[in-house]
Amino acid sequence: MTEIKSGPDIVISPASTKAEIEAFVDFGFRINADDPNYVPNLHSEEIGKFTPGKNPFFEHARCQLFLARQGGEVVGRISAHIDELALAQPADKGMGPGTGNWGALETLDEAVAQLLIARAELWLREQGMTRVLAPMNLSVWEEPGLLVKGHDHPPMYMMGHQSARYQPWVERAGYALVKKLYTYDLDITIEYPPLIQRIIASGEKNERIRIRKVDLGNFERDVQILCNILNDAWSDNWGFVPFTTSEIAYTAKNLKPLVKPDLIRFAEYDGEPVAFMMTLPDFNQALAQANRPSGKPSLLGWLKIALWLRKPRPADMRVPLMGVLKRLQSSRMASQLAFMMIEYIRRDSIKNFGGKRGEIGWILEDNQGMVAIADAINSKINKQYNLYEKVL
Repeated sequence: MTEIKSGPDIVISPASTKAEIEAFVDFGFRINADDPNYVPNLHSEEIGKFTPGKNPFFEHARCQLFLARQGGEVVGRISAHIDELALAQPADKGMGPGTGNWGALETLDEAVAQLLIARAELWLREQGMTRVLAPMNLSVWEEPGLLVKGHDHPPMYMMGHQSARYQPWVERAGYALVKKLYTYDLDITIEYPPLIQRIIASGEKNERIRIRKVDLGNFERDVQILCNILNDAWSDNWGFVPFTTSEIAYTAKNLKPLVKPDLIRFAEYDGEPVAFMMTLPDFNQALAQANRPSGKPSLLGWLKIALWLRKPRPADMRVPLMGVLKRLQSSRMASQLAFMMIEYIRRDSIKNFGGKRGEIGWILEDNQGMVAIADAINSKINKQYNLYEKVL
């Protein structure tokens, strides 16, 4: 990237047109191209993410993208947004009335970063917001938080990767740490401790428990079941915002090529779905090999991606989501069902996909149930993402 010369000639302006949104996305690819651990998403997916009418996030959110230019050249970007569903959440749960967000900050220069953050804050104040929770790119279901530990290895699919330069810049802008999000890494070739094996064996003897695979023949039904459990299971979590029907359909469509029946399990109790675990082969493995820094693979790159999607082997595994109905969360059964699903998916990950490594997350630092499960299976924190707040 060309060195930025900070000064009064930096111009920050809204980005709303198709060309401006593309410039916003392209700058994100360009500025990270030299980072060996950055894995570019597909260009089309990034365009869709920031385009009203494509990403259903915009159905319940106001958003304004901003570009910083110097001499006509883009030298920075940021998004500012307000999620109406987040505003309706209890104030003690992270979001709540008066809370707006910014995200997707990219630049090489701190002075430009401070101008962009200030511009996002101004827009949020003009919209009536009194507090910022950031960074959020765009929603809590997409890429929340700023990477502050784990820059030395690539992220797994659907996890953010930001330069280490941003942490001091954000903190010098007056932002205070409010929450840490962790991902946990584990060697899935190692069997779990004897205590966990006994818990699993006990569950297998319980005729009221059934662990089943996702049914691709009834995919839409199972997606709805998963999201119903998810919205119930996560409803008391810090930062929770309901997942809408449109977002369910959008996410399911995008992730369906990665869905393998062996890797998504439901736990039923007396025939009722009460828990789920979603595992995905790490698509970033394919993107790192076949994608270009621009996010636009060559014809050969697309062929490699298609072949990988058809048979992702060997493939590392990521667990982006799991949940147990709220009414069971304080019971022994909650952890038993979780361990059963984890073990069945672990076995199939090794057998059918040659998996060796898994990653769980993100997990809130104070989510005691999930932290206990992660500790019990000998996983270790490998990345930390910070969320910050500031009163406007």
